[in-house]
Amino acid sequence: MYRLDISRLREIAARHGDASPAAIARRTEIAESSVYRILSGRSQPDLISALRLAKTYRTTVEELMELVQADAERVPA
Repeated sequence: MYRLDISRLREIAARHGDASPAAIARRTEIAESSVYRILSGRSQPDLISALRLAKTYRTTVEELMELVQADAERVPA
């Protein structure tokens, strides 16, 4: 399973001068409320938003995502 790597997105956005959620929203044309939810970890970007983030910041969707192990796949300690 994949999820957005929030710290990576923040780092890439900051390199483009977008240090705040409002700046990310303006540049990507993603609703500001959605950007706040995404950056707080309360939601994941939909495909269109992920593509907008990648295109805007000249990267790939794969670069913005991280592979995480699903709960069902975890082996008990």
